Amino acid sequence: MESLAMMSMKEVPTPNANAQTITALVKDSGHVVGYQLSNGQTVTKEEGVNLARQGGIMGVGISERNGTEYLKSIPDGTESNNLDSLPSVTMQ
Repeated sequence: MESLAMMSMKEVPTPNANAQTITALVKDSGHVVGYQLSNGQTVTKEEGVNLARQGGIMGVGISERNGTEYLKSIPDGTESNNLDSLPSVTMQ
């Protein structure tokens, strides 16, 4: 049976072999505005969604709220790798 968390995702892209992981959330006034990747690159929320859609980010699906797409952790039973559990950084 598909979990509720998976059903809330609009799509779950297949990552390619050299896909990055998200290591931190970029926040502005408490709101996620982007993502820091395992290669050190910082991308906006929109760039992150596009990169994930192209297979460039692993472990995430794409959800939508109020017309805005964003990345969401694929549930795997491990809390420590959930996007909500990651550290926050500010945009460089």
